[in-house]
Amino acid sequence: MTRFDVDLFVIGGGSGGVRAARVAAEHGARVAIAEADRWGGTCVIRGCVPKKLLVYASEVTRTLDDARGHGWTIPPATHDWASLIAAKDKEIARLEKAYAERLRKAGAEIITGRATLIDRHTIGVDGRTITAAHILIATGGTPKRPSHGTWITSDEAFHLAHVPKRVAILGGGYIGVEFAHIFAGFGSKVTLIHKDTHVLRGFDPDIRELATKGLCAAGIDVLACEALITTPTGTLKIHDREIEVDVAMAAIGRAPNTQGLNLAHVGVTVAANGSIVVDEMSRTSVPHIYAVGDVSGRVALTPVAIREGHAVADTLFGKRPTPIKHHLIPTAVFSQPPCAAIGLTEPAAREAGHDITIFRAKFRPMRYALSGRDEQVLIKVIVDKPTDRVLGVHLVGPDTPEIVQAIAVAVTMGATKADLDRTFALHPTTAEELVLLR
Repeated sequence: MTRFDVDLFVIGGGSGGVRAARVAAEHGARVAIAEADRWGGTCVIRGCVPKKLLVYASEVTRTLDDARGHGWTIPPATHDWASLIAAKDKEIARLEKAYAERLRKAGAEIITGRATLIDRHTIGVDGRTITAAHILIATGGTPKRPSHGTWITSDEAFHLAHVPKRVAILGGGYIGVEFAHIFAGFGSKVTLIHKDTHVLRGFDPDIRELATKGLCAAGIDVLACEALITTPTGTLKIHDREIEVDVAMAAIGRAPNTQGLNLAHVGVTVAANGSIVVDEMSRTSVPHIYAVGDVSGRVALTPVAIREGHAVADTLFGKRPTPIKHHLIPTAVFSQPPCAAIGLTEPAAREAGHDITIFRAKFRPMRYALSGRDEQVLIKVIVDKPTDRVLGVHLVGPDTPEIVQAIAVAVTMGATKADLDRTFALHPTTAEELVLLR
């Protein structure tokens, strides 16, 4: 591989690309990585990290409401949006710097600029041409927007000058649901528009039902709508109803960011939706070119991109060929309360031919015993009857993402219902119900 300038060139400095570059360099490979915008990519700069910071800030409203039931007398609180955004920006800048510094310490060359493929082994970036034995594309995705009207996306929502008084959100997936609660927590009148009567398509039906109820309980107007009309005056027309809004936000997914890479020129196959076609090794139709993360159109979650990037580095330079099987991936929606899951939903388990037993608990958690909040926890465990193996775990309620991360270890190891049953409960907790279900 000495006839090339580097052993690995990574295009994209997001979670997947950074992990691949760092691990490959630590394996001893000569690595260069290019990023056209900011180090950290979607997750760190304009995704899950700043989103979670806004979730923490917005849910203080719930905490203040509950505090009164615990004997606290709290005067009316005010919030300074500008201070929050400034603090958020400072933390993101710190993380961005840390990402770049870790790459430097590992020995990777970092390049600021938009990279493109000149030929199958040559990359053009920042006025340079660099040859590489292997190339990894990790350019992520860009938010989709409706073809009509004036819409912001989550990218712009992190930089609003002030909290909108009236906001409409189009889309009932992760981003739409999370931002609906964020804006509502800061006092906005929120309308969430979704094609279905329940949000979070793809999740277990019980989660979808409770998540939708949670939106309504937060004062969010949830509307099912197949088509809507926008006007230049900031009005949305849904069926026969007109809604005045100050901000309209689209949360209808992200498209693979493949424009300008020159993929067709070098023979990399791209699917109809714009994603790069790869195999289980993240290899494209050109054997020495790989793709990971959202641009590959598989599972658009940051930990998945990180795992895929790490696997490519181990495969190429760590003497550990590592295929990726996209199953048993824990996931969470940071709604208020949050939802979390791992494994098969009830419909998916039945469709796969499993003879299943459902164990379910629904109750008001102890934290609301004194505050009187009318909100329930859901715990649902799906078990394969012949083998007793746990196929899926689905939860709604406080701390459920942390609970699912822990139970994911057991489910990934092939835990059975009997394994859960013989586990001692930690009382009093919400999670203890997982080992008490009968």
